[in-house]
Amino acid sequence: MDLLLWLTVGFIIIGFFVLVSMKKSMERRVTLIIVNEKNIESEQVSNKPVIWWITGATVWGIVSMFLIVRSFSVYM
Repeated sequence: MDLLLWLTVGFIIIGFFVLVSMKKSMERRVTLIIVNEKNIESEQVSNKPVIWWITGATVWGIVSMFLIVRSFSVYM
């Protein structure tokens, strides 16, 4: 197996586990933002980590697709 294949498999598996492990905390943060949106007196909760998590998941998906396509073009 070549380095490209190991890089592709490792990137996809590690990225998937990172996204899954962060999923619950992001869900809690989103519900906290929704609850605090209605209550003006409460402290503001930043939504930037949620936006960065969504951006990271999107970039991870795009890079994963590129690596898979690249692996198929190299090994076919």
